[in-house]
Amino acid sequence: MSFQRYDYDVISNWIEPGERILDLGCGDGSLLRYLQDRRQVRGYGVEKSPEGVLACARNGVNVIQIDLEQGLAGFDDGFFDHVIMSLSLQAMRNTQGILKEMLRVGHEAVVSFPNFAYWRHRQAILNGRMPVSKNLPYQWYDTPNVRFFTIADFETLCEQEGIAIRERLAFDEDKVIVEEPNFLASVALYRLGRNDAAGG
Repeated sequence: MSFQRYDYDVISNWIEPGERILDLGCGDGSLLRYLQDRRQVRGYGVEKSPEGVLACARNGVNVIQIDLEQGLAGFDDGFFDHVIMSLSLQAMRNTQGILKEMLRVGHEAVVSFPNFAYWRHRQAILNGRMPVSKNLPYQWYDTPNVRFFTIADFETLCEQEGIAIRERLAFDEDKVIVEEPNFLASVALYRLGRNDAAGG
């Protein structure tokens, strides 16, 4: 997937060499492998599916099998430099809980997600159908996604939860979108921190 490689490049640029990384919902471990190769990070992947855990092992990635809906209780506060959730936040039921946990165990969090307000998705709904695209590839009846939200929704949640948005990049395919990202961008990536002014 060409976008995903671009996603990896952006995430890599936000990470310093040798950092401690936790990759949540890591799938086959390809992002963590990429970061190990390019940034020499020390990291762990977290994956629920047995297939993903096996694929991580084949990829040479340290992986722990955990159901993220149960939180990250096994990890110490501030142990990781970055906690990443790439294109998986929309599959989480406990959205607020996992964001808090990411910023508890990591100094910063990096999240990316498909923007449900993207104009092509709006067009699909105007045409009476649920959107299907490269970044929302499932049919309505077999999707793992349980939260359908927009860039505007996510930023409102961050404000409500006292989460600092340190950087945002929005894309349509591999093109950076600066104007009207909530309408024109299919995917958004965020670098998040604790908002110390909010006491978090």
